[in-house]
Amino acid sequence: MAAATPNLCVPLPHRSRPLADPSPATVQKIVGEILSGSSGIAFSKEARDVLIECCVEFITLISSEANEISEKEAKKTIACDHIIKALDQLGFSEYVPAVLEAAAEHKEVQKVCTPLNTPISMFSTTNSDNQGREKKANKLEQSGMTLEELERLQQEQFAAAAARHN
Repeated sequence: MAAATPNLCVPLPHRSRPLADPSPATVQKIVGEILSGSSGIAFSKEARDVLIECCVEFITLISSEANEISEKEAKKTIACDHIIKALDQLGFSEYVPAVLEAAAEHKEVQKVCTPLNTPISMFSTTNSDNQGREKKANKLEQSGMTLEELERLQQEQFAAAAARHN
């Protein structure tokens, strides 16, 4: 079943910030990093709210297209490849290298992080998930790094990613 491209002019029903929406604090932080204090440019609350709406619409558009692609391939899970194809099909090919780089960074972080240190872990309840925790815990031990060192490395990677997008 193919999902139609969302009509961006139709207002969404009012709701408090859904889980999928970026938080205002996160958007403000990103904008603050991009518009460093030396630029002298301020970003109003209304502009931040419009930016959040645009982010949600963009994510919805890409997700819908990726969902259609995964359904055509008889897949039940949207994979990174589906996101890449959706970006290409919707004319956002210039984002593909950044998405591939972010996906590679995410894979590297997942190799050394334990599920208990990730937001996704709260949804993990099956025995196979517990086995995954054990494997990842072993990877943490084998990395030879402390949690503090891993956190510092993660912050450095976030800073490097932000610098690439400035």
